[in-house]
Amino acid sequence: MKFVKLLSASVVIAGIMAACAETKDQKEEMGTSDNTAAVIENIMTRTSIRQFTDQPVAKDTLDLIVKAGMAAPSAVNAQPWAFVIVTEREVLDSLNALKPWFNLKTATAAIIVCGDLNKAMEGPGQEYWIQDCSAASENILLAAHAYGLGAVWCGVYPGQEMVDGVKNVLGIPENIIPLNVITMGYPAENPEPKDKFKTENIHYQKW
Repeated sequence: MKFVKLLSASVVIAGIMAACAETKDQKEEMGTSDNTAAVIENIMTRTSIRQFTDQPVAKDTLDLIVKAGMAAPSAVNAQPWAFVIVTEREVLDSLNALKPWFNLKTATAAIIVCGDLNKAMEGPGQEYWIQDCSAASENILLAAHAYGLGAVWCGVYPGQEMVDGVKNVLGIPENIIPLNVITMGYPAENPEPKDKFKTENIHYQKW
């Protein structure tokens, strides 16, 4: 009797393992592995955060977030970017004074994504630095969200007054152009992510 019970339990366990393996195979076949699902969820649930708690962001975390930014693609692999990480309250307040919508009043950190014209392509291709730094900025936003942080992209370039203001506050040299100020911290709000999917924006093969 005991043998029969053990045999039955073994059959059940084997069935569960087979079902799990089948589910895993199906997920991989459909491109929905656990890793894939986590990445897609991170993208779909990211949203702009403008209110933050007073909890500081660790330097190691900020370094990893900027490292994620540097993993972005760039034209001819020029990597024409530079980053200024700010955590000092006085500097954050000075940046916020330039424009209230920088949302730095409660933020505990900011990452300023900049284009380095000395690293950018020459000639007409120089403007690709904007696309390259934008790709790096999106990586930063997604990495921040993955770490449980909130963030929002606040545009600087091409507004010359804002560019000059940010450069003045941060002592940025002439060949460096600040693209944006990404304000960051632990969220004090929990807005629902917006569903931005619209089928009318999709075209197949031709317009």
